[in-house]
Amino acid sequence: MPFVNVKLVDGVFTEEEKHAMAAALTDVMVRFEGSEAFREVVWVLIEELHTDGWHIGGEPFRGPASLMDHLARGKAAYESIDGHPVTRPALAEAAPVIKKD
Repeated sequence: MPFVNVKLVDGVFTEEEKHAMAAALTDVMVRFEGSEAFREVVWVLIEELHTDGWHIGGEPFRGPASLMDHLARGKAAYESIDGHPVTRPALAEAAPVIKKD
C-alpha cells in the first residue's frame, strides 16, 4: 500500500487545495504503480505544522521573507563557486564560506 506523507506550513493551503493535492498525488502513485486497481489503497497524509516548528538554514521560518533571504544567499553562493565541481569534496574546496549579514 503506497503511503504519501506531505508536511506543510500551517494555514498556507485551503481545505479544497489540500483535497486537490491529495487527489493529484494519488493519481501520480496510480500511474507509477501501473494499475488503476491501486487507487483504493493509496494513502495520503497531509500534516500541517505550526510555523515555530519550521527552520531554514538553522533560522526560524518567517514565510516568504525567509525564502527570499535563503534564495539570495544560495544564488550568491552559487555565483561564488570556482568552476563546476562534481563531487562533494571538490564542491567544499571550490565554495568559499559566505557569512550571513
